[in-house]
Amino acid sequence: MSDLMNIVKGRRSVRKYQDKDIPEKDLNQILESVRWSPSWANTQCWEVIVIRDPKVKKRVQEILPKSNPAAKHLTEAPVILVLCAKLASSGYYKGEVTTKFGDWFMFDLGIAAQSICLTACDLGIGSVIVGLFEHDRVARELGVPQGYELAVLIPLGYPTKESEAPKRREISEFVHYDRF
Repeated sequence: MSDLMNIVKGRRSVRKYQDKDIPEKDLNQILESVRWSPSWANTQCWEVIVIRDPKVKKRVQEILPKSNPAAKHLTEAPVILVLCAKLASSGYYKGEVTTKFGDWFMFDLGIAAQSICLTACDLGIGSVIVGLFEHDRVARELGVPQGYELAVLIPLGYPTKESEAPKRREISEFVHYDRF
């Protein structure tokens, strides 16, 4: 099995973190993976906010609903990456939307999020993609300007424990050849 496939299979959603900082060189490598992520017509519509300040993490945590499993330990993460997108960029050509799905930023940010999580995993750093929260409130708290949309939070930190892989569907359960 290739190193990449080991990383893909080894990545877990990590919500509990050790009290250990992430070295700047590792954080930069994670951010470099965003830089090289594919995007619609190379629009690179992403913007990333790096949160290290415990006070800012606490304010963001207070906006997350208690039902979100990531909320309880959010402030333990040494770093939280916030992925935002420039609107009316990805999926547009000459100012006009070109896809059935409109603005394509969620697709591009999904690729960037996957790049973050896989690179973090390769470095021994845990991550989880958090999407259950009041996006507009967090965006206001973090000063996200008009014309941009905050999509996800990705806490990063060294896991407190190893987790087993959840059950996965077999390929034959989701692959269709020539027709659905």
